[in-house]
Amino acid sequence: MTDSSRPLRFDLIAFDWDGTLYDSTRLIVRCIQAAVIDVGGAKPSENDAAWVIGLGLAEALARAAPDVPKEKYAELGARYRYHYLQHQDDLVLFDGVLQMIDALRARGHKLAVATGKSRRGLNEALKSVALRDRFDASRTADETFGKPHPRMLLELMEELEVPPERTLMIGDTTHDLQLALNAGCASVGVSYGAHEPESFDELKPLFVAHSVASLEAWLLEHA
Repeated sequence: MTDSSRPLRFDLIAFDWDGTLYDSTRLIVRCIQAAVIDVGGAKPSENDAAWVIGLGLAEALARAAPDVPKEKYAELGARYRYHYLQHQDDLVLFDGVLQMIDALRARGHKLAVATGKSRRGLNEALKSVALRDRFDASRTADETFGKPHPRMLLELMEELEVPPERTLMIGDTTHDLQLALNAGCASVGVSYGAHEPESFDELKPLFVAHSVASLEAWLLEHA
């Protein structure tokens, strides 16, 4: 049991989306691989495709397909979106996410999303999983700087009037944790998404959760 009357350590909790709240890592990897093959590039490994998740789409695809010429980047992006749209309705939140979000809202935390998705992509995802009204603000990579540039998180803190020392960033990639460091915020990593948790060590997250249940328990006790 946690003491719901205990003062909050963090007023704002910002979540990454893919691989942190949304079980989409494997689909994104397959779509990146398919898109690169479609434009004549060498199929990236699963590890290489997973590493770029969290970056803005253009940067992610460029890094995943270093042998694809720049003049094909627009086609590469179009092919990625084509493959993703074929299966986006198959995706779901990780088990326990809705319960966790509602528990944090009940505790009085402000909640935000900081994602490498596009605004259109995030809005569609929020609508499909009935989460739109559960977040106080959000930022996407196509309306500000992509991760790990701090601008995305700085804009959220400014909008919601919360200083860095009262803000916590949660994500499944080193890009998310580096974003937090660059913005002067604390972070928590999750190990069930795109990046191996061993890569988190040098970025000094306060905690690494191995499930949504352990993430919720830690947040209710320590955030």
